[in-house]
Amino acid sequence: MRKKIVAGNWKMNTDYAEGISLFSEIVNIVRDEKKGDQLAIICAPFIHLNSLSKLGGDVVKIGAQNCHQKESGAFTGEISAKMIKSIGCEYVIVGHSERRQYFAESDALLADKTNIALANGLTPIFCIGETLDERNNGNFFEILKGQLENGLFHLSPEDFAKVVIAYEPVWAIGTGLTATAAQAQEVHEFIRAEVAGKYGEAAAEETSILYGGSCTPKNAPELFAQKDIDGGLIGGASLKSRDFADIVKTFNS
Repeated sequence: MRKKIVAGNWKMNTDYAEGISLFSEIVNIVRDEKKGDQLAIICAPFIHLNSLSKLGGDVVKIGAQNCHQKESGAFTGEISAKMIKSIGCEYVIVGHSERRQYFAESDALLADKTNIALANGLTPIFCIGETLDERNNGNFFEILKGQLENGLFHLSPEDFAKVVIAYEPVWAIGTGLTATAAQAQEVHEFIRAEVAGKYGEAAAEETSILYGGSCTPKNAPELFAQKDIDGGLIGGASLKSRDFADIVKTFNS
């Protein structure tokens, strides 16, 4: 059975003290109020990861927001998947739209990052999504298909089974815009069909596909009620402990 997941992405926010305080609040609320078997994950800046993994990794899992595509080497300022794993992380975001846009990360590069994450025992949360122009042009399904094929579909069935996919419409990130539940479901259904075409129906049914695009406590119930939406990759709302916990609680009933 595929997992229900709510993963928070703090992006480049919170200093050390702020991060400790926020995470402690999240852990306490989730511990007290979560009733289902859904996973809660926080993907925090690198400065927090070691401390957070010791504060409540049994209640809220820890993930990184990025990793380098090489095992080690002369890459000043970079962090390897091995380093991330060594401090208690279980997850890493790969291919977030901001990495694709601002750091020109290509599908080929992201395939390498996925490989290195898996080789080091990390679960990649692999992001795909279209821009507003691509959606308006009507070719967004082809864009998404290419991102899947070039970034993930080289994996063996065994490795692919360890991946979480996140659909993040780029036009709905940090803009206040949100895909309707019907729009999100349409894309999630398409993604699952593409996975089925490559790895088979059984594998597709086991793949968790998250929605990431201005998901809030208000719209999470309608989004998460869709057949092919298994949770969310949460940005701004993950910086508010009550909001993030309420999104996690969406799966309680």
